[in-house]
Amino acid sequence: MIELDKEITIYLNYCKYQKKLSKDTVKAYTIDLKQFQRHISPVASCIAKPEITCYITHLHKTYQPKTVKRKLASLKAFFSHLEFEEIIPDDPMRKIKTKFQEPQELPRTIPLKAIKKILAVAYRRLEQAHTPYGFQVAHRDVAVVELLFATGMRVSELCSLNADDVNLSDGSIRIMGKGSKERVLQIGNREVLALLRHYRNTHLAVMNETGYFFVNRLQLRLSEQSVRTLIRRFCAEAGISLHITPHMFRHSFATLLLEEDVDIRYIQRMLGHSSIQTTQIYTQVTAQKQRKILASKHPRNKFVFNE
Repeated sequence: MIELDKEITIYLNYCKYQKKLSKDTVKAYTIDLKQFQRHISPVASCIAKPEITCYITHLHKTYQPKTVKRKLASLKAFFSHLEFEEIIPDDPMRKIKTKFQEPQELPRTIPLKAIKKILAVAYRRLEQAHTPYGFQVAHRDVAVVELLFATGMRVSELCSLNADDVNLSDGSIRIMGKGSKERVLQIGNREVLALLRHYRNTHLAVMNETGYFFVNRLQLRLSEQSVRTLIRRFCAEAGISLHITPHMFRHSFATLLLEEDVDIRYIQRMLGHSSIQTTQIYTQVTAQKQRKILASKHPRNKFVFNE
């Protein structure tokens, strides 16, 4: 007899406290497993293939392929854990083929001119700050945008930065990525380094008190939503009509480095991708841009025959 509610709770605690998975990953697992639970009897002698197949059909009718893929990955991890702990004799997911075609979406990047405008607005706000609190907020916001563009880190990684993760004596930043995988990136721009050093000096007391590199007005960890809001505000002030998100800075970071002929293996490590295939999607973006350039700029386009 399996008590799904109980086993899901035990598994989520295992993910949180033993596997040390990120808050976002645990949250996704919670949503996916609770949803599965609502479709299955709360107490079952076993969970068989027909029940899971029926649930998978429901997912395909309700969600996009990318979401279905994530929800099935959560389910597979859960059943694998139950089998390992001998809660169930066999993992039923192994008997189910779940291969399906997932449409590939190319990463959306930010035009370089737009990035420059966003930074210009951020620095202008810093120059025009009239109060100590206004200066602190403006200083933090500039540092946030500069770090997003300088490192290509995820917004969740940026908001989770601890004060001691940022070593400004050698310009290195220790980032804790997905699956608690750690990587170290270097800040290569002197102006960005100078800004971050000044920011640390003016916010040192708060950093020592909270432990975080970026905090909000309540002296709590800066949230991902706050970063999205400040990016939208900067875009509106800069007159940029594009819908720009913090994650698009990550896409732009990778694509611009590829355009500068940086080896894709280096970019993979900087982004923290486990597989090179994840990074290779950026080559398609640069190939598209190359086609546009050649279609509009190549001298052959000026030749006219048979007039």
